[in-house]
Parts: sequence; C-alpha cells; structure tokens
Amino acid sequence: MSDPRGVLLTLAYDGTGFSGWAQQRNQRTVEHELHRAIAAIDPNASPPRGCSRTDAGVHAEGQLAAFDATITRPARGWVKLLNNVLPEDISVRCAREVNVGYNPRFTSRQKRYRYWVLADKVPDALLRHRAWRVGYSLDMDRLVRESKSILGTHDFAAFRAVGDERAHTIRTITNVTVDPVDSTRRLWVFRIEGNSFLYNMVRILVGTLIDVARNNLPEGTIARALRDKDRSIAGQTAPAHGLTLEHIDVGLQPGEGSPWPE
Repeated sequence: MSDPRGVLLTLAYDGTGFSGWAQQRNQRTVEHELHRAIAAIDPNASPPRGCSRTDAGVHAEGQLAAFDATITRPARGWVKLLNNVLPEDISVRCAREVNVGYNPRFTSRQKRYRYWVLADKVPDALLRHRAWRVGYSLDMDRLVRESKSILGTHDFAAFRAVGDERAHTIRTITNVTVDPVDSTRRLWVFRIEGNSFLYNMVRILVGTLIDVARNNLPEGTIARALRDKDRSIAGQTAPAHGLTLEHIDVGLQPGEGSPWPE
C-alpha cells in the first residue's frame, strides 16, 4: 500500500433513479454508488467528499467529488477503472490529483445551474426526465424582465425550502440568462450562476419566474420577496427533474496534477 493520494473527480449523472447525492439509509444515492465503486478498486480509500448535495431527481454534468486513495493510479486510470464499475447512470468525466484531504466544498467559488422548461401543450417522451413541461401560455418577455431582479447580492431567505435552516442567507448571483434552445421557442434554457445557493433556491426562482410569465404573479414579485424575505410572496417550486448542476469552479489547487482528459 502506497502513501495516500488525493483524487478529484468530475462526475455526470442522471438523477432520475437517485434519492439525491447524499448517502441515506435504504435509499439509492449517488454518493453511495460512487463510494462502492471506489472501494471495489481501492478497499482502503476514503469515502468521497462531494461538493454539492443535489436533491432527488436533480441531474449533474459537473459535480465534483474528492477522495484519498491508498493505491497509485494515473488520472487516466481512475477514469477508466471507475467507469468500468459504476452504474450506467453515473460517469466519471475527468480525474486529477489533488492534495490529500482536499474537499471541493470548501474551495467552491462559483456554481452554475441549468434548468430546462418545455413550453408545450403535449408531452415529449424524450424530455420527460430532463425538462419541466409547462402547458399554459407564457409571456417570455415578461419573464426575462423579471429575471433581472435576481442579479446581484441579496438576502435570498424568501427563496429557500422550509428545511434550510442556515442563518446566513445572503448570496451573490453573477449571471442569469433565459434563452430559447432553437427557433421553435419550444424548449427554454435558464442558467443561474452564483457563489452559493440555498436549498431549492434555483427551483423556487424558476418556479416564480414561470408564475410571473403565466400572469399568476405580478411583475416585481422577485424584488418584493427579496425585500420582505417572505417565502409566501414567491412562487411555486419548480420540479427537480428540470434541473442540472452544470459547472463548479474551484480554481487551481496546490499540488494538483494535470487532469485527464483535458
């Protein structure tokens, strides 16, 4: 057994069959499946340390998780070996060497989430696990205007689930975009990027935007909810299956090796 080595993984997963990232008793989770895969290759390795605790049904393209290995493998080797033993709904997209004990949660600088909304009166079987289908008319110009209120540093206490009991609720949102995927204007992509997010924050923001777009809530709702810190002013919580953790920026770390693949 060699000296421990830190390994940082970039993961993608289809969240449909999982009860979220975090390990839970008698539930299938991403963390548990990843831990089992790592242990199959290196029984003495540490459990994985994830960066973002995605909810049940939420997908990821850029989740980060680190662990300490007790066997020596190149980054390329970890990618190939882990993908050989992981279930089909999780894949390792990239690996690199980091310091032993490194935890990406403590160095996260920016996260970017993507949410897909399907504006269609009939279901689309190919998007049923990827996009929230909204069957009523939406005023997307009104929605885009409303989305501008999200930008900046605010107290987002009104945009978190009841179970989020964190005392510090001030977050900085650096970018918000809402765009049609193609000329049909049927599928819309929302991207929200910021330094940190509260529990269900992105889903409540998207749900509120949709409620404004369907004229269920007035324009200015987000600004008023931010000002009054009142969850009852904001709109519905959008379903989990439309949400994807797209990217996490943790910067370069001392002792970090070259990633594979680059």
